[in-house]
Amino acid sequence: MQVELSAGTVEYTDTGGAGPVVVFVHGLLMDGSLWDAPVAQLDGLRCVVPTLPLGAHRHPVHDDADLSMPGIAQLLAEFLERLDLRDVTLAGVDTGGALVQLLMTGGAPRVSRVALASCDAFDNFPPGLTGKTLFLAGKLSPRLFGLFVQQLRLRAVRRLPIAFGWLTKRGDAATARWIRPLLSQAGIRRDTVRVLRAAAAAPGILVEAAERLPAFDRPVLVVWATEDRVMPLEHGRRLASLLPKSEFAEVADSYTLLPLDQPAELARLVREFTAG
Repeated sequence: MQVELSAGTVEYTDTGGAGPVVVFVHGLLMDGSLWDAPVAQLDGLRCVVPTLPLGAHRHPVHDDADLSMPGIAQLLAEFLERLDLRDVTLAGVDTGGALVQLLMTGGAPRVSRVALASCDAFDNFPPGLTGKTLFLAGKLSPRLFGLFVQQLRLRAVRRLPIAFGWLTKRGDAATARWIRPLLSQAGIRRDTVRVLRAAAAAPGILVEAAERLPAFDRPVLVVWATEDRVMPLEHGRRLASLLPKSEFAEVADSYTLLPLDQPAELARLVREFTAG
């Protein structure tokens, strides 16, 4: 499926149904397929998963689209409004969790619950070696950035700590799929460079967001991978302590991308949270 928003075409999947609505948000250089395995185990819930313009999208956005972090967060809010989704549980991992935090600080009237899973927070932006490498690569021209991405065709390169190696234990097939639009479309490379440059220009954005998070008065589930080498476990605990209606859970045997490494356990936690 796809929907036309102010920035351009956004693809999404929607399982339909009358159950509680859960909207899942992915991170940089990822698409909505990140959430395929957990969604497959959440029958009875209406699971909606957009692919935002974060580097693995397939439709280049308009030239004047705001591709800053706040701009993409507002695009997510526009997506909820355009599909008239209400009483939403909003779940984000990696950079998707950062976007969710930005929405939380703006009130998020269509959101009734939030799930934050191993994500950028506080001063961990850009996060880890992967984030720092991407932000440096974003200084390149779109053409040279494309040459950088070409190296990710090799599994050995994708598994490096500066690429996806510390983000997922088991998801290499997904990471190989995510880079295809960058390899094939100049417009996607242009968009991605714009995203990275805008993000690099606002390094303190999540520190500022954290100062306003205590005002978010709805239930929040914070889930963190105990073996995460990119998003510090202590940040998960700090996020939970900031939020007045939060619960915290740790998941073993996983790196940052819990939907790839521990989809069944993540699905269980999300199901129990939405039912609670």
